Amino acid sequence: MRILFIGDIVGRAGRDVTRRFLDSEQLDADLIVANAENAAGGVGLTREVADELFSYGIDLLTLGNHAFDKRDVLEFIDDEHRLVRPFNYPPGVPGRGFTVARARNGVPVGVINLMGRVFNILQLDCPFRTADRALAELREECRVILVDHHAEATSEKQALGYYLDGRVSAVVGTHTHVATADENILPGGTAYITDVGMVGAGCSVIGVRKELVIERFLTQLPVRFEVARGPASLSAVWLEIDSETGKALSIQRLRYSE
Repeated sequence: MRILFIGDIVGRAGRDVTRRFLDSEQLDADLIVANAENAAGGVGLTREVADELFSYGIDLLTLGNHAFDKRDVLEFIDDEHRLVRPFNYPPGVPGRGFTVARARNGVPVGVINLMGRVFNILQLDCPFRTADRALAELREECRVILVDHHAEATSEKQALGYYLDGRVSAVVGTHTHVATADENILPGGTAYITDVGMVGAGCSVIGVRKELVIERFLTQLPVRFEVARGPASLSAVWLEIDSETGKALSIQRLRYSE
């Protein structure tokens, strides 16, 4: 089976290029997953934006450290089974950290969202042990399992990849907005990439207007960041998974630029 995972969608520019890409390509995807924690105005997600992304053909959305930046998300996150936030938030936080999606070929696919702790100001549970808890439940229903590790540190991402190697189909990194070139199949059969990259304005600093970011570095004064506009690009990965064994057969980076 083939899974398309789309990197962090940033603001209107990211949503527009996602729509144009999915409209223009003849995609043979059994499941399409995207990270949407920056989709609404650069931070967070609203009901309107979530519905917009689902209308493009995306089957499931993952989140990250900006999961609750838009308070509107609290009104629907418990009821929207196509949306997952990091599982290692403390108990009692709204939403779910993993779910089972039914792919177009009928195969159940477990999707886990985890957030890294290194360089993260949030006090979260251990993503390694949290993953174990999710797998204990998902393994009863799914052979194919995808993990979105939303984290800053390369070392933490690589370590989790090896920790889960052979137990999940793929571990894909998000959050840093810059695609890495280390996609590979780990020894146990898990597809891995440190960061998928972002979907947003090309002439920007990780999706933000470059002039504002440069001003912040030059002056060290607070600057209100704004999402950049203009020609955009999309970063994603294609995952080919053996639906019988759950082992990854291939992982391929994809970049679509306007």
